[in-house]
Amino acid sequence: MKVTIDGIEIDVPKGTTILQAARMIGHEVAPPTMCYYSKLKTSGGYCRTCLVKVTQGSAANPNPMPKPVASCRTEVMEGMVVQNVTSPDILEARKGVVEFLLLNHPLDCPVCDQAGECDLQDLSYGHGTEKSRLEFKKREYEVIDIGNKIKLHMNRCIHCYRCVKVAEQLTDGRVHGMMHRGDASEITTYIENVIENDFSGNVIDVCPVGALTDKTFRFKQRVWFTKPVDAHRDCKKCKGNVRLWYKGEDILRVTGRKDEWGEVEDFICNECRFDKKKTSDWVIEGPTKVNRHSVISQNHYTHLNELKVQIMKQQKALGFMKIDKRP
Repeated sequence: MKVTIDGIEIDVPKGTTILQAARMIGHEVAPPTMCYYSKLKTSGGYCRTCLVKVTQGSAANPNPMPKPVASCRTEVMEGMVVQNVTSPDILEARKGVVEFLLLNHPLDCPVCDQAGECDLQDLSYGHGTEKSRLEFKKREYEVIDIGNKIKLHMNRCIHCYRCVKVAEQLTDGRVHGMMHRGDASEITTYIENVIENDFSGNVIDVCPVGALTDKTFRFKQRVWFTKPVDAHRDCKKCKGNVRLWYKGEDILRVTGRKDEWGEVEDFICNECRFDKKKTSDWVIEGPTKVNRHSVISQNHYTHLNELKVQIMKQQKALGFMKIDKRP
């Protein structure tokens, strides 16, 4: 079935959501997400950052939908017409969503371990406002250990439920979740329980903010000073495909490899993540290809000619004048 998103028509299979269709087109029309995760079933529908405007419901029913819809939960219809970045209303609504997400989130990016690879940081920069209208004190929680290698800082949690979905779908039993209600709700472990299973470390990788952090890496280094390298090993618990983060000759942390949408390609076990911190444990594949727009790409360019071509294309698209020409 055909769907048009921001003036670009695409043919997609039945059952495809608007968000999935937009991602098939590319980053230029894909709505941002904070709770949706394609590898986790039933994720999405919580954060509302992926709101879009449906100006035509379908070819059979050309009437617009009365209000913005969550693109991660709305399936496309034949002849549907959708607006994302081309709709001023949606951009304004997204600003409101970002402001709401930041109501209790501390603006401590300079000291947060997630700085440089934080989805909320990127979202705030692209869609946020200069200041918050909140006049009340933000909620505060103590930093706690919810496992022998995992630290939880609830001040930064945005209730995306990704960590809960990971525990439900990857582990033998979930011992943490959302407790209490309303503005008192928080992610925490059940009484006298801690997260201890072979895949618990994946809650760190899926967290879009700095709420869940790796205690073995916490405050050791900034990501843009490290060098990401793809590697693998023969592991009986997982596929063993990981990303090693080097500082000099030392491996500071091990994470799952993420795709262009910031989602883990293959979840890894705790043995690979926490126990294998020597180069001899791994088969090195080569430097990770880092998006040039990411701060992690600092000093990590592997193909300077490719970088030059990308910059020239961007300059041409923006109408920049060549240096050797004069008006």
